[in-house]
Amino acid sequence: MANEPQDDQWKPTLYDGKHSFVWKLGASVVELLAPKPGERILDLGCGTGQLTAQIAETEATVVGLDNSQAMIDEARQLFPQFEFQLSDAHDFEFDEPFDGVFSNAALHWIKEPTKVVESISRSLKVNGRLAVEFGGQGNVRYLAQAIETASRSLLGHLVPHPWYFPSIAEFGSVLEQHGLEVIQAAMIDRPTPLEGADGLRNWVRMFGQHWLTQIPTDKHTALFELVEEIARPNLFQDSVWQADYRRIRVVARKL
Repeated sequence: MANEPQDDQWKPTLYDGKHSFVWKLGASVVELLAPKPGERILDLGCGTGQLTAQIAETEATVVGLDNSQAMIDEARQLFPQFEFQLSDAHDFEFDEPFDGVFSNAALHWIKEPTKVVESISRSLKVNGRLAVEFGGQGNVRYLAQAIETASRSLLGHLVPHPWYFPSIAEFGSVLEQHGLEVIQAAMIDRPTPLEGADGLRNWVRMFGQHWLTQIPTDKHTALFELVEEIARPNLFQDSVWQADYRRIRVVARKL
């Protein structure tokens, strides 16, 4: 899920081709949501719509929302039978409230969690539920450190990572402040294999635009090589690159 549609950096083909694990691992979050036939569900940060379609298989009515035009265009092409809306998670409204809000691997891209949770709460019916999973405290610690260190050597200054990785207590507090009661919460370590010998580079190409846009294109290869060198001791195991994912998973209810 992107935050800046005027400068859309998302690449749907790379996302689905090399990083399909993002939505495939989200299937269990759909089970937590447990959508029912006839319910109205919002998929917040829907990406290319893969999980939106899975939710629709339960015979719920589902709307996909994302702030990336490229992702929405791809979702509409893949699943023309469903509704997809281009909108910012920080400020969205619908005329009709939802029975449930679902979000997978999207909320760590938000810049102001209070505004996003306020929009979520406003969109839910009383007793409506929220089921989310995204990067939690300590997520991609080694990977982010490698990119920060490598980019600093090329730029001459630190560019810190752009993500929101809260603890359970931190995110739970934001939910409670906006009338959402936490039903269950967990922090899950999930080291995730990256596909191919260039798996780490492809991850940076997909998710590291925060740095790549600030580094001249002719220095990108140098960046990738430095990131691999720094990350190798912690993230290269049994000849496979891994992303050191740590996920926060929360189910909450609108009071």
